[in-house]
Amino acid sequence: MTGMIEVFGHGGDVETAASRFGGNPADFLDFSANINPMGPPQNVLHALEQGLQTILRYPDPGHRAFKARLSEYLGVQPDQISVGNGAAESMALILLGLAPRTVGTVEPGFSEYSALARQFGAEVLHVYGREAMDWRAEVADIERLMDQVDLLFLGQPNNPNGVQYSVEVLHRLARSAERTDTILVIDEAFMDFIPEARRQSLAPRLNEYPQVIIIRSMTKFYAIPGLRLGYAMARPELIQAMTAKQVTWSVNGLALIAGEACLQDGENFEQETLAYVSRERKLLTEGLEACGCQVTRGEANFILACLPEPWSATVMQAALGERGILIRSCAMYPGLGERHVRFAVKDADANGRLLSVMQSVIAQSNPQHISQSHPQDIPHVKEGGLNDDLTVS
Repeated sequence: MTGMIEVFGHGGDVETAASRFGGNPADFLDFSANINPMGPPQNVLHALEQGLQTILRYPDPGHRAFKARLSEYLGVQPDQISVGNGAAESMALILLGLAPRTVGTVEPGFSEYSALARQFGAEVLHVYGREAMDWRAEVADIERLMDQVDLLFLGQPNNPNGVQYSVEVLHRLARSAERTDTILVIDEAFMDFIPEARRQSLAPRLNEYPQVIIIRSMTKFYAIPGLRLGYAMARPELIQAMTAKQVTWSVNGLALIAGEACLQDGENFEQETLAYVSRERKLLTEGLEACGCQVTRGEANFILACLPEPWSATVMQAALGERGILIRSCAMYPGLGERHVRFAVKDADANGRLLSVMQSVIAQSNPQHISQSHPQDIPHVKEGGLNDDLTVS
C-alpha cells in the first residue's frame, strides 16, 4: 500500500492523486483544499475577461491600485499593507525581512510555518494544543514559548481545527510580544468565513500593538487559488522590512485585477457565502458524526475529524481516492493522530456524495484488507441513485 498523497505537504494536489489512483486530475472531487464552494464572484470573472490584455505589460510592482482599495476596505494606511503572491509569500517575506533565529509554532498548525522557518535557517520550537480545548494550546504555554523565540505564528482560526482564540487572549499575547520583544504573526487566512460578529481579531486595534503582523488571504474566500493573492498588515517599519525582500513582480497583473474586483460590491457575495457554508458545515458535521467520526467544533470552511476505529487516515484516503474523492490526511500534523482527517465544506451535492460513499466504504470494506492492498485492488462501491460522473461541481 502506498502512503499518503500529500507529497508536498498540502492538500489540493490532484496531479499526485491522479498518478496514484488513476483518472483525470480535474475529475476528482477534492475535499482536501479549503476553497469557497460558491466559486469566484461573477464580477471577478468579468474583470479578468476585461483585463486579459494587461498580460502584455508588467504588473505594478508597488501594487498601488490594489493597496489603495485595500486601505479603504480595511481602514489602515497603504504603508501598513504588504501584498503577496498568496498568504504563503507574506509568511516568507516576514521570515526573510525580519530574519528571526528562532520561530515558535502552536501545533497542530499550518505546516508552512515550520517548513518556511527551517527553509530560511531558523530553529523551530513548538507548543501543543489539547484535545479537551479543541486543540487550542494553553495561553500560559504560548507565553512561555514567546520567551524563547523571536517570532511566533498563530492561526486564527487555526488550520486544521478551525477554532479561534478569544480576542482577550489575543490582546494578552500581543502585550506579551512587546514584553518579550517577539513578533506575533496572526494568520487570518480563513477569517472571512466567520460572520463578522464572531470574528476574534486584533485588526481593528492594530495600531496599538507594534509587534503584531496580521496575514490574510484572498485565495480561499474568493476562490482564486490559481491566481495567488494575499496581504499582510503591520506597522510601516515591519512592512518595509518585508517588501525590501520581495521579488519584483511576484504578484501578477491578473491577480491584482481580481483582488480589486473582489473588494467591489462584495457584500451580497459575502453574506451568501457565510449562510451557505454555515448550513453545509452543519449538515456535513452531522453526516460525519453519523459515520462514527469525532468532529472538532470549528468555525471555518473545513472540518477536522477523527475517524472511527479501526480506520486510519491513510487507509480511508486510499479507499475514497480510488472512488474519485480526495480528503486531507492530518496524520502528519504534530499533535494529532493517525486517524485524523480534514474535510473541506463543499456544495450540497458534493457533501452528499462524500457522506454516501464514506458510509458504504465503512459498511462494506475491511480496513485491514485495504491497508495491505494497492489502490487499484480496492473494490469499487456502487452507489445506488448517485451520479457516477465525478466531475467537480
